[in-house]
Amino acid sequence: MSQEDRDVDEALALVSRASQPAPDPGAEVGQDSGQPGQDPGRAATPSGPPSRTGATPWSEARALAERVGGAAAPRAQRVTLAQALGQVLAEPLDALTDLPSFDSSAMDGWAVAGPGPWWSVEEGGQVLAGHAAPGPLPDGAAVRIATGARVPPDATAVIRSEHARLDEARGRLYARREVVQGQDIRPRGQECRTGDQLLPAGALVTPAVLGLAAAAGYDGLSVVPRPRVEVFVLGDELLSEGLPHDGMVRDALGPLLDPWLRALGAEVLGTRHLGDDADALHRAVTASEADLVITTGGTAAGPVDHVHPILRKAGAELLVDGVAVRPGHPMLLARLGGGAEGRFLVGLPGNPLAAVSGLLTLAEPLLRARAQRPPLAPYLMPVRDDVNGHPHDTRLVPVVHRAGGRDADGAEQAVPLRYNGPAMLRGIAVADGLAVVPPGGARAGQELEILDLPWTEGRFT
Repeated sequence: MSQEDRDVDEALALVSRASQPAPDPGAEVGQDSGQPGQDPGRAATPSGPPSRTGATPWSEARALAERVGGAAAPRAQRVTLAQALGQVLAEPLDALTDLPSFDSSAMDGWAVAGPGPWWSVEEGGQVLAGHAAPGPLPDGAAVRIATGARVPPDATAVIRSEHARLDEARGRLYARREVVQGQDIRPRGQECRTGDQLLPAGALVTPAVLGLAAAAGYDGLSVVPRPRVEVFVLGDELLSEGLPHDGMVRDALGPLLDPWLRALGAEVLGTRHLGDDADALHRAVTASEADLVITTGGTAAGPVDHVHPILRKAGAELLVDGVAVRPGHPMLLARLGGGAEGRFLVGLPGNPLAAVSGLLTLAEPLLRARAQRPPLAPYLMPVRDDVNGHPHDTRLVPVVHRAGGRDADGAEQAVPLRYNGPAMLRGIAVADGLAVVPPGGARAGQELEILDLPWTEGRFT
């Protein structure tokens, strides 16, 4: 059993079930059944010794990571439209021209001037998109026109092909329904005028934004550079392929972290496996050109936990050394030397769900702020079941969203998942988010903050 698992077991052993009467101050506190992999159980009441000294409260750790990330935000850079996808606008996107820049036809049909019936000028050709500006249209005349073509001066409307009837013998055009002045004409500047702000700085560049920028006359955009991240997965016991055997386990964090970090807008320079070798880790961290180095494992005080010693050796400034959150309390945040904008290291615990906790607590807010992406709007959701809590620390529990009520037609509720032990990924793999459970636990119906996961935002589709 890992130290993290033992810590959780010990903490939960100090927590009584909410359904039981409050114990006498001198009475022995009973065991709780909240072992990893079991039902979340009933809410708990705080008891036991004070929390560890030096651990940063969970909300403070997140806020600190966001502050230092924002303070280190780099200068903007100019990139082509093709390179801008997924980045954040460093400047407002202002229209460089009127859109549309000329009166244009919204339909294939006939441009007409004045009331009908109209005499056809078809022998004079038709007005096509991308061709030279047509001459004025005499009163009472009609000419064929294509979608997107410039509307002739003095035209009063466009009649769709299916709403018109041409008497070729008499050279007359008749409307099958009432014609309203200006119909099916997109007037110049209908969408925007030159100088209008189309999007503010900080907007995420999506495919639709690229299309809008191109329509507005842009060949490139000013964006915030993607934070560069390098991941070092630590441990002699890790396998990169095949079945676990002989005390060896598969590396679950390498495959998990790379796409997760990319979904946060980071440029992942690489993910490397390093053994339990302090010198190799020191060389890797100090030689890295990444804005953020992420390590997995080695953040505690065991015989092969080398992250703290190599940070001291590298002269790093330890900003967060442990967070009052379960799982994942041994996580850390340090400022590394070098780089005008500042370089950082986030040390994640080695257990997979504990590492996810560290990722959401320290790495995500730092990366969002550095990339100048707006933070996710927090929201609350009632929890369906009672949830065990740590007596003094915040607890993050995987949940799924389900409609409430007897007929599943009520307001959504967060349903805690069973597989929530520090070393487990089975719960997070199907979760919609993580519920932030306060110290002491939560009762059914209590509203909890929910941390969304990238796949619930559509960032992996």
